[in-house]
Amino acid sequence: MDKQQLVEKATETLRPFETSNLIDTMQHLSVKQVFSHPAVLIMIIAIFFFGIVKRSKAVLLSLFSLICIAAIVRYTLPAPGDDLSMASMLPFIGGGLLVGGVVIYVSLIKSD
Repeated sequence: MDKQQLVEKATETLRPFETSNLIDTMQHLSVKQVFSHPAVLIMIIAIFFFGIVKRSKAVLLSLFSLICIAAIVRYTLPAPGDDLSMASMLPFIGGGLLVGGVVIYVSLIKSD
């Protein structure tokens, strides 16, 4: 394989990672699709085990917050095209306050 063919093959292989393609892909993904992707699940599991092994409260609280906010967004916000009303925002606000309260309690109030 000569140099030109190698460059063309590398270009075609890396084309999905161009900034415009990545942004377009991110705009059309849902939270369910992101959290069902194996790479994301493996990364979450790796961070979880790192937090357990190192006993890092900050890592575990960050992971807890990320997963809870993703679940809140998935189940409380309306589908695309629906109106965003106050009734649909109340569970989102309440869930966010609950997650924030847990994080503040564990990190600042509760002592080891």
